Amino acid sequence: MMKRYLSILLTLAMLLALAACGGKGGADAGADANKLVIWHDKEDAVIQALQDYLAEAVPDLDITFEKKTSLTDSLKLVGNDPSAAPDMFIFAHDKIGVFAEMGILSPIHDFVDSAALEDMLPMTLEAAAYKDTLYQLPLYFETLLFMYNQRYMLPESVPTTTDGLLSYMEANTGRGRYGFVEQHSTAYYSAAWIHGFGGSIIDEDGTPFPDAEAVKDALAYHLQFVALMPGETEYSTVNTLFLEGKADATIGGPWMVPSAREAGIRLGIAPMPTVDRTGKPLAPYSGVQGIHVLRFAAENKAEAVKELLAALTDPAIGVSLALASGCAPANEKCYDDPQVAQDELVQAMRATAQIAVPMPNIPEMDVMWTVTGNLLTDVNLSGKDIGESFDGALAQAKDLIAAMK
Repeated sequence: MMKRYLSILLTLAMLLALAACGGKGGADAGADANKLVIWHDKEDAVIQALQDYLAEAVPDLDITFEKKTSLTDSLKLVGNDPSAAPDMFIFAHDKIGVFAEMGILSPIHDFVDSAALEDMLPMTLEAAAYKDTLYQLPLYFETLLFMYNQRYMLPESVPTTTDGLLSYMEANTGRGRYGFVEQHSTAYYSAAWIHGFGGSIIDEDGTPFPDAEAVKDALAYHLQFVALMPGETEYSTVNTLFLEGKADATIGGPWMVPSAREAGIRLGIAPMPTVDRTGKPLAPYSGVQGIHVLRFAAENKAEAVKELLAALTDPAIGVSLALASGCAPANEKCYDDPQVAQDELVQAMRATAQIAVPMPNIPEMDVMWTVTGNLLTDVNLSGKDIGESFDGALAQAKDLIAAMK
């Protein structure tokens, strides 16, 4: 009897505590309907542009941006917990599959009409969808770019094919100078070469290296370029070589551009070279940054979420982001703005978006980053046999993916 009495008291105490706290789903939920907490991991300039724009576009909403240094881990920890989770978050598209499988995301089409998405670049919508459901409203994207130092490589002599690039490297590499450098043994960078041979690291069904011959052909061909680059290819090494004028060209992200300009590099940006053997360009991965809605917020703050997302479909925010931080907007109309039209970096990423491949957003890709990185290290740095190394990597990938089921 006493145990039952204590159990009733404990239950009452918990209910009173919940009522007092309110929480996102408590008695005060109605009063908090216009309050939105948004997690992010973005640079200050991006968030400032968003805050300034939203303050004018949706003045009735009370929006709080909270920066998280490890947003993925934080979301995995809190899930849809109304007392700890945000209402929305801004992040890259490549973890959509993980969060969708956790059941914490709400489809964007519940709040945004298809007509409002018609001006989005197709690549960004492809990236934002998982299992035919759109889980992200794209804001902007990033791609790798072919960058060169015009002091050494003149615009009219930039190689348009990979064979031409190889010839340039052979003629301009030696005595501490390199014709071309890249992070050749990192999966994110080498994916462009695999795509250029018609292969892929993983397909949408979670099959690793679906075209084995294409991957092996790309590895064998790429070895010729690797032989003319430094063995150490970490970001800091490649970045330093280019910024110090010891490398004529590189494939790097837009994040390298400010440093290059500060270093006095006469920076040029050119289209990705085409692979002579396939007629396909080197096609880098693209990362699409956008806003996601957590399920609890969708159920309890639907009107506020709908109002916020409607504001973010306006091209004006894309223009603001482009001007504030060199972001390449997801909305096609943004590129008609005169100032955006004059931004060489943004326009280059827009052009590359026509060939770029969205990073896979399925959970199985987490495995493939490591497996592919190990394969590249074995082939490019350790000199191991391509066939044997590939077979081992494929077997490991299949085992690891099977273990995820």
